[in-house]
Amino acid sequence: MTRCGTWALAIALIVLPGLAAATDPFESNDIRAPMTKVDALVFGRLQKLGIAPANPCSDPVFVRRVYFDAIGTLPTADEVRAFLADNNPGKRDALIDRLLSRPEFADYWAMKWCDILRVKSEFPINLWPTAVQAYHHWIRASLQQNMPYDRFARELLTASGSNFRSPPVNFYRAVQSREPATLAQAAALTFMGSRTDKWPKEQLDGMAAFFSRVGYKSTAEWKEEIVFFDAAKANAPPEGVLPDGTKVKLSPDQDPREVFANWLVSPGNAWFARNAVNRIWAWLMGRGIIRETDDIRPDNPPDNPALLAYLEHELVASRYDLKQIYRLILKSRTYQLACIPKSSDPRAETDFACCMVRPLDAEVLIDAVNQITGSTEKYISAIPEPYTFIPESERTIALADASISSPFLELFGRSPRDTGLAAERNDRPTGAQRSHMLNSSHIQNKIDRSDKLRALLWTQGKPRDAVDALYLTILSRYPTDEELKTIAEYKQDGTAGRRVGLDLAWALINTAEFQYRH
Repeated sequence: MTRCGTWALAIALIVLPGLAAATDPFESNDIRAPMTKVDALVFGRLQKLGIAPANPCSDPVFVRRVYFDAIGTLPTADEVRAFLADNNPGKRDALIDRLLSRPEFADYWAMKWCDILRVKSEFPINLWPTAVQAYHHWIRASLQQNMPYDRFARELLTASGSNFRSPPVNFYRAVQSREPATLAQAAALTFMGSRTDKWPKEQLDGMAAFFSRVGYKSTAEWKEEIVFFDAAKANAPPEGVLPDGTKVKLSPDQDPREVFANWLVSPGNAWFARNAVNRIWAWLMGRGIIRETDDIRPDNPPDNPALLAYLEHELVASRYDLKQIYRLILKSRTYQLACIPKSSDPRAETDFACCMVRPLDAEVLIDAVNQITGSTEKYISAIPEPYTFIPESERTIALADASISSPFLELFGRSPRDTGLAAERNDRPTGAQRSHMLNSSHIQNKIDRSDKLRALLWTQGKPRDAVDALYLTILSRYPTDEELKTIAEYKQDGTAGRRVGLDLAWALINTAEFQYRH
């Protein structure tokens, strides 16, 4: 693909959504979402701060945003056309409900939870491939079936059995040490959003007592291991101290993990529900109500305490139905604000006065490129323990194992899943990433050799139809008049018609609008 003439086209089209003009296609004056309790709490705080919220986002922005946020998937051109043509005022809510029922929901959110639960076969976690597949399948099935979150946590904390046949026991193997203190640290980080390295030693030791009787034993099967309650374990402390300071006598014949789990998931335990809703808010909105999401402590207060308390209450009231929290957020006006702020006050971002612009996850980005071009990726394990083959039909968001990777995923910040910390997923854009999208043979070959793009261009009756199809396929919207003018001027430079289409596809894929959530 010749790039000299294409640079002018790319430069004219590459626009960061947050810097677009007020007349752009990213915002609307048509308020579709009804005011909810979430909005009352967000907008009420904004009013007190004297910060005006952004306009609502346009329908094209919404459909793209909610597909990415709910199922990690770029909408197809047909899906976008159908949504934009729908005049039903309740179409946004209806779309949200449909997306939460699609199989990609479980694929995408299993990917997110696997980051937290450290689902990885090789060093430094060493679950090994058979256990990874079993663990990932259980996590995905739990999300697909909408298992109540308290049950999800309880099963992970109290499971015993084979790491191959009782997948939740891998929670106790997906750590870098099997000491009780390490297991307590993993439980606190995962289910309380707390980093115990900032706790007094006595507090960590007290919580570690609940994990002091976790036993491990190998079997005759390669890499299989049994995790169990070891009542006879030597030097197990007779007393544990819960994170709230409550001292508990530990009976020799009762698994102390059950005592901790009972305390953790009780409706009155603010740590458990607070951590869950704060994580979901951060995943959907770009930052938590408490930031960082896994650093919840008294001296790191929430930006909007009333909002956090409301979501905590709703999770408990819904009997820990996580999808109810997704609905509350996705159906709010707050979620559906445009990315173009109306205030320069730095508190506008921390108090959710506009949509936060942020890069797509590495897995989501490469899946979107593959969907547009009809191409695939090859993934294999770097260390054969045993050699793992991934079919090319497998979507990247559905990969079970962080040890199965690619240069693209490494470059674009995929989580290595070594610690369970949110910061392991690096969403800071780099020059190397931009260079890869602009210049690499990896991306250029996907476009140049794309039978799907060529078929799309050949089947359109008029040049304008082909341009519309490319925009709907890549950016989930129709082109603006100014963009059509730029494309027409580029075509007049003597470039052949089908070549214009492929060059346009390359230019659109290299826009910030494509590579970012907005």
